[in-house]
Amino acid sequence: MVACSGGGESSGPGGKDGPGGGQRPPNDTTSGIPSGGVLGPGCKVFPPDNPWNKDISNAEVDPNSDRYIDALGKDKKVHPDFGAEPQYGMPYILISGAQPRLGVTFEQHRESDPGPYPIPLNAPVEGAGEAGDRHVLAVDRDQCMLYELYSAEVKDGAWTAYSGAVFDLKTNKLRPDGWTSADAAGLPIFPGLVRYEEAATNGEIKHALRFTGAKTQNAFVRPATHASGSTTDLNVPPMGARFRLKKTFDISKFTGVPKAVLTALARYGMFLADKGSSWYISGESNPQWTSKDLEPLKTIPGSAFEVVKIDEIVKNPE
Repeated sequence: MVACSGGGESSGPGGKDGPGGGQRPPNDTTSGIPSGGVLGPGCKVFPPDNPWNKDISNAEVDPNSDRYIDALGKDKKVHPDFGAEPQYGMPYILISGAQPRLGVTFEQHRESDPGPYPIPLNAPVEGAGEAGDRHVLAVDRDQCMLYELYSAEVKDGAWTAYSGAVFDLKTNKLRPDGWTSADAAGLPIFPGLVRYEEAATNGEIKHALRFTGAKTQNAFVRPATHASGSTTDLNVPPMGARFRLKKTFDISKFTGVPKAVLTALARYGMFLADKGSSWYISGESNPQWTSKDLEPLKTIPGSAFEVVKIDEIVKNPE
């Protein structure tokens, strides 16, 4: 069972020093299109009724909301865990249905979807060359399938990884209870990213985001399927808990990308998806991000959020 850590202490523009950035391969159309490409009308990220796409702006607040916020740090600020430099953010690659499939050797094979995976060997790796999480994300735009690896690297002309997951973006199917993915919560990573195409080009994000928290309960809330917390303290949020920007928080002074992100956080919220620094929101690595896009988000305190009511907290199966 994996606990992918994310969100180190920041000193870079909108990201973090050390583990966690991404390196891009050449834009070789035979091997895919690096981050920034458009998915296109033929491939939507999950059906409209999927939890990632659900409007929760009027959902009830969980009775434990204040305690969950305190556990993560009500005075700590939001941090966009992405930026313009290659080492800041989560890269991904878009592939076609004709992409050749390659075998993958998994350390955690019991909770990984078996290969082969259609991920080219020159796909961008988060934190390549560093001792980071080394996520690899690939989206098949033709088949509308998502392939994700954790702690991945190329050895002897093939991929190796700690764990891997395949998601059919046309369905709402979850992973089995207790299964990790390339993410500690068993969730897909790509659907929760702040992508330049949406936030900057379109000015609107129509889905929930993902973020990391410094403390998590050793339990999960669906659509998460896995927990990696070190405490049974019921005042600490479980993996998959959904946080939402309060209606009382005034976003009228924000414009551009910050407004798009905050509007999404108020309407769709964000899932606690991984262990790491609190309030670190994930986004794609893209050279077009600017400080104007990201710096205003760093003014938002944890106290600006609340937790959507949780129906069932699930323990990891033995």
